[in-house]
Amino acid sequence: MDPFWGQWWVWGVAAVALAVGEVLLPSYVLLGFGVGAGIVALLLLIGVPVASSLPVLLLVFAVTSLIAWILLRRFLGVYNGQVKTFDHDIND
Repeated sequence: MDPFWGQWWVWGVAAVALAVGEVLLPSYVLLGFGVGAGIVALLLLIGVPVASSLPVLLLVFAVTSLIAWILLRRFLGVYNGQVKTFDHDIND
């Protein structure tokens, strides 16, 4: 039997919880972690031996979360010119 953290469903539940948390705190931060947890769950489900130890598993989670976060910020983030700025006072 694999350790608790080596179970795919644990990471799947974490991915869903982080995705729900993203709905409550819309900032694309938790969604990146949720995607990372989902990828780890998928890797464990298909049998990729990433769960040889907890540090390796956490490293895979951290790297996939970072890549997901960067891609989310790149494609869903704030673009140049999207924020309106004012150069004068409205009372002048």
